[in-house]
Amino acid sequence: MIQERLELARDRIGEIASGQVLHGTFGDYFRSGAQYLNLLFETYDAIREKDFASSPLEALRAQNRSLYADLLPDAYETSYANPAFSVSRFGEERGKLLSFIFAELHSQTESVFEGRIEELLIRAELFLEIYLSVLCDLEEEKDVDGEAIRHIIYAFLCDYGRDEAMLRIRQQLDPSEDFALKIITESDLSDLRYLYRYGEYVSEDEEKIARYIMTLPEETIGKMADTFTEGYRIGFEVTGRDLSKKDTVNIRYSLGFERVIREAVRNFEQLGLKPVIYRASMSIFHKGKARIGYMGADPNRQFTYDHKDDRALFLDKHYNGLRLEALRAAYEAHKDLAAVHGGPACMETFGEANFSPIAKKEAPKLSEEQQKLTVEYASKAGSIINTYIKGEERSFTIIAFPTPAIGPDFEAVFEETIRVNTLDYMRYRNMQQIMIDALDEAAYVRIKGCGSNRTDLTVALHPLTDPSKQTVFENCVADVNIPVGEIFTSPVLEGTNGTLHVTDVFLEGLEYKDLCITFRDGMTDTYSCANFDDPEDGRKYIRDNVLFSHESLPMGEFAIGTNTTAYAMARRYGIGDRLPILIAEKTGPHFAVGDTCYSHSEDIAVFNPDGKEIVARDNACSILRKTDESMAYFNCHTDITIPYDELGELTGVRQDGTLIPIIRDGKFVIEGVQELNLPLRNAL
Repeated sequence: MIQERLELARDRIGEIASGQVLHGTFGDYFRSGAQYLNLLFETYDAIREKDFASSPLEALRAQNRSLYADLLPDAYETSYANPAFSVSRFGEERGKLLSFIFAELHSQTESVFEGRIEELLIRAELFLEIYLSVLCDLEEEKDVDGEAIRHIIYAFLCDYGRDEAMLRIRQQLDPSEDFALKIITESDLSDLRYLYRYGEYVSEDEEKIARYIMTLPEETIGKMADTFTEGYRIGFEVTGRDLSKKDTVNIRYSLGFERVIREAVRNFEQLGLKPVIYRASMSIFHKGKARIGYMGADPNRQFTYDHKDDRALFLDKHYNGLRLEALRAAYEAHKDLAAVHGGPACMETFGEANFSPIAKKEAPKLSEEQQKLTVEYASKAGSIINTYIKGEERSFTIIAFPTPAIGPDFEAVFEETIRVNTLDYMRYRNMQQIMIDALDEAAYVRIKGCGSNRTDLTVALHPLTDPSKQTVFENCVADVNIPVGEIFTSPVLEGTNGTLHVTDVFLEGLEYKDLCITFRDGMTDTYSCANFDDPEDGRKYIRDNVLFSHESLPMGEFAIGTNTTAYAMARRYGIGDRLPILIAEKTGPHFAVGDTCYSHSEDIAVFNPDGKEIVARDNACSILRKTDESMAYFNCHTDITIPYDELGELTGVRQDGTLIPIIRDGKFVIEGVQELNLPLRNAL
């Protein structure tokens, strides 16, 4: 039956691609879409021919570029994947819908390369159904009905949502889904052609990083992999979680690092863990705010930004319910695999050029009601996932390395990053313990900016009933969060007030100029940035990408970053704006909006190396899980760091008003930690 449907679809698409029926603007749209579908089908055929993998490297490059040509910046302005161009041709309603279809078709390189022809087929049939609807309207000399197009898309999403959820959850949990694993373990990694087996977009950067990784000695590769996998193991150990109960680990990485990942796979296998490696899908069924999984280059970040809220075109309460039912059914079907899944091990990259998106009026935008539905879905989905992959039983680790996009000092930065990632955690642990012991005497902490930084915050701390056995801050060394270098706590919300300001910061790849957030009793109150001429565009930008459509979020974390070596590296090479949050959060005090670091595992006792229990695991929001879990969690956590050079003061204040100075004018002043200032001598 699939084969019959496939032959019919391909024949019809071939006719449309040749322009035999429709002419004019709609004819051009459908001809372009049909030609792209033809390219996908032809690529599917070519992959299954023996000579595909042995094609010349230049031919593979050309084939890869052809799959993403419409999305690349030079072509995007006149691509139907661009909602601004599509709306200019077809009007607002039809233009947004037809642009969404183009974006969904471009998500299907994953199906083509992984051999899932039915996934491509159902989208080809969706395209044909819309084509026939438009053709009928034009033949009857009627205006093309945008609502009819929306209805077709909505029915498609409802009809296939359950199947797509089953597929995605299986990919996330089942080690037999080994498409990427085979590339990693079976390819000749000295031959760059392996990069083109994924179907991901491969830019010069991926080739450059792969070529550079080839040159590294086995000892360096082993050191990188060992730091990565040992961090994962220690994450279970220090939280008292039993790794022996787990069978699988999800490995996430960027193309080009396969040699390191291959070694990490071996390490994980020695820990008794099979790798689960899935793609960061761009299909509407699977994508979220961030790309999660293994990935190649983003062909055009503006395209990704333009389509981040495509669900606004059809999201309603009924569809929200269907998505949740599908997710629950998928986890129930794979509950045995979920029970033995240990969590993610992420190898991130950094170095991309700065990106400040254009907020296009033509791009889909969530209504107020849809934002509430999005928040509701995230909350209930998080609860479903935690039911099957229990938060108190899983862990994670994250590490990051630069790519050649960082600039001409790439190799030096790479070597320095390895050093930063492998700093002596015992030295940091001991210095951080000095700060923790001092701050355990404080009722609150006062943080003020300097120069153009307007930060003026008071962060309330949990009281201790037994200081001999309890502590407020966790002493975080190099385990789940690599590199070493922070102490953190969950603030008391009541009494946490004031203004957090950063002159320029990048969060999840997006730039925020003069980001300013005020807190009232620990909850975000007002917020602004200077990215746009219209202040309202700035507020929406923050609400969409920092607050994740919530009306307000708590300050879930207050931390003091201590990795002055990482800060000095950033200043020395001028890459402060390129650091990932993972490293940037260690280069000054940071504040997270969203859930605490103990989300879904607050009832598990956690101890510092000195044996004291960290009691600041809950706040006034998370404690609501005991009565109404839907009110307790927000399913987001965004760290915002004040760099040392913008920090005037960080001082603990005791109940009697006496002071505990920790940082003054960007330098540590508490006795016993002055060693942290050595890297800062030439950096401030």
